[in-house]
Amino acid sequence: MTNDTKTVAVLGAGTMGSGIATVMARAGHCTILYDIDETNLKRGIDTVHGFFDKSVRIGKLDEAAGRAAKETLSGSTDLNDLAPCDVVVEAVFEDLALKKETFGRLDGIVSASTLFHTNTSTLPVTGIASGSRLPERVVGTHYCNPAPLMKLVEVADGRHTANWAHKATVEFLASLGKTSVVTKDRPGFIVNRFLIPWENSCIHALEAGWGTKESIDAAVLGALGHPMGPFRLLDIVGMDIHQQVATRLYEQLRDPRFFPPPMVERMVAAGDLGRKTGRGFYEYDDTRLFGS
Repeated sequence: MTNDTKTVAVLGAGTMGSGIATVMARAGHCTILYDIDETNLKRGIDTVHGFFDKSVRIGKLDEAAGRAAKETLSGSTDLNDLAPCDVVVEAVFEDLALKKETFGRLDGIVSASTLFHTNTSTLPVTGIASGSRLPERVVGTHYCNPAPLMKLVEVADGRHTANWAHKATVEFLASLGKTSVVTKDRPGFIVNRFLIPWENSCIHALEAGWGTKESIDAAVLGALGHPMGPFRLLDIVGMDIHQQVATRLYEQLRDPRFFPPPMVERMVAAGDLGRKTGRGFYEYDDTRLFGS
């Protein structure tokens, strides 16, 4: 696979899917954002467009580049529209059966040479790949969140991933301006094995009154050099997503550090999921993922 312009599909128009679609469109690839729900799809496209509009507004992109990036993006609720794709990135709900079924359906639609990427970080790549008749083309590519801003992508091969698929994946990620880190097909890979317990520790600290959300975020930025505080990051990720990822990793690892703190359950129950609902740890007038 060369670094020429490709046709890329991103499955799932949620937080990660919209972010990954932003990355693809910004790199100039013909990008199809797919979701089974028309409302979710429209919201996802609005999120991508909003990112480019803001990038133009703050001088990160000129107007022509912003317009071109938006024009490379289209949306669909029909899997058959993905037939010409060179790469398919799956970012649907973290359900093994759903991911396997999706890749199985795509087998009959796309070319045998199409790369299948899964953005999972909690489910086995090997298990997801078993849904395809060609598991050798399936590679785990976990984009760090927020995908348009973070350079790192974890690359995990399944048991039957072919060398050509791994090599093509690393080359493709480089064409996006991403840095690949190769990891084994293990729960959480590298990033979430470290990140989820740390985020839980920050939530526990807030619950215990060690600091305010503002002071903890400021301490992490000022002393640890992180680009974003834990509570701003959790608001982008979504508390429902954090709860799902943390719970799945706890179920597999049985390490209490992964079990989500009580505050997580209360916030999810209240619908305070973060930016996408207008309120999480902070409040937001603009619910687009990367709004101002």
